[in-house]
Amino acid sequence: MSFNPSDILRIMEREVPFNRLLGIRGESAEKGKCVLVLPVRAELVGDPRRPALHGGVVSALIDTAGGLAAWSALEEGESVSTVDLTVDYLEPAGLQGDLRATAELLRKGNRVCHVRMRVTQEGTVVAEGRGVYNIHRREQGGAASRPPDPPLASRG
Repeated sequence: MSFNPSDILRIMEREVPFNRLLGIRGESAEKGKCVLVLPVRAELVGDPRRPALHGGVVSALIDTAGGLAAWSALEEGESVSTVDLTVDYLEPAGLQGDLRATAELLRKGNRVCHVRMRVTQEGTVVAEGRGVYNIHRREQGGAASRPPDPPLASRG
């Protein structure tokens, strides 16, 4: 089954329990790009002295946006998973406004997608990220394609 970017946005919002828990909403999606919004709330604070949101919340938003941008550029029978994620925290994210993540696919290769992401809050860049997403392909029987395991005798 093939998904268009609006289908993927709907799946991300409604069918992924973790995204529902955080409250991530889709603003827009097109092939290789997306914009997501995370309404902030007190339960997401990681440093109550500031108060500042937990870095894991920002990281999860960045990873979700990057994965969605990569997924939106895939062919039928392909899916993605995160293999590398780098997040640079530039400013603390507080409770003063929603977080807005933008993601853009930089390159889709044969095995991986490279995506650049940015999170802003009320116009201030709070984090930037780069992600690498592994491309999984389904064979006609439905199993993910991968090379066979080497014989036990040749494993080091």
